[in-house]
Amino acid sequence: MAQFEEVSIDQGTDVTLKLELVDVEGNKKNLTDFTVAAKMKKTYNTSDSDATTFTASVISPETNGVVNLTLTNAQTSLLKSGRYVYDVELAFVDSSSNTVKERILEGQITVTPQVT
Repeated sequence: MAQFEEVSIDQGTDVTLKLELVDVEGNKKNLTDFTVAAKMKKTYNTSDSDATTFTASVISPETNGVVNLTLTNAQTSLLKSGRYVYDVELAFVDSSSNTVKERILEGQITVTPQVT
């Protein structure tokens, strides 16, 4: 089950969210051969074409379990202020060539309006 986290971001700014992932024993999660994806939408029912996609990457060395999610100021400038939903998924290909996905984080993002 994914962790739930509320996040606040400022409209019109560059945003980086750093996730430090650990396994069930509390050790850094080895993310070798994993990919990561993250999106935010106004509601769960909003179409994917209306989603804002984070640039999501596993940071080297992959054995440190660190993921960065970023949005540019151009992306956040286009967001209306208010509340959004988001999630983050890890994926890997298993030995049978099946893609296995795990939702690791979900929650709400509040976008605060800009003045300048």
